[in-house]
Amino acid sequence: MRSLKKIKILLDSTYLLPILGVEVVDVRSVLIVLKKLYDKDIAIYYYTPLNIFEALGVISKTNYDYSIVAKGLKAITENFIEITPSPEEYLYALELKKKGFKDLIDLILYSVSLKRNIFFLTRDETLIDFIKRNNGELRYILFEKDFFNKYKDI
Repeated sequence: MRSLKKIKILLDSTYLLPILGVEVVDVRSVLIVLKKLYDKDIAIYYYTPLNIFEALGVISKTNYDYSIVAKGLKAITENFIEITPSPEEYLYALELKKKGFKDLIDLILYSVSLKRNIFFLTRDETLIDFIKRNNGELRYILFEKDFFNKYKDI
């Protein structure tokens, strides 16, 4: 029997925040689709230490519940695959940063997805516009709305 190739998706920090107890506006429907794909063994999810760093930065500014954050971190580390960016990926992100995009973490995540042929799920339209303006490669960007429309009926 031939096995189907799983969709490899690097998650933007937006999709990790709810796991860590932080509400994100209008993300619930996408999280439901992500869970369906995971439960049906259709997708593999990735994160980087930078995602955790970014998420903890957001959490540190809230009145967070320690136990929820702890459970969320455990869930992420046990169910998703951690990727450490390579020197090449960091350097590519730095080159892009010189072109004027402010969010270095998003550029690193984009670079990781591009260099490793893993889709990067994001809702960040400014990142996508920046990549387009700079003739960047978009084939591994999964824009949230497109992702949702493609997989909502799975």
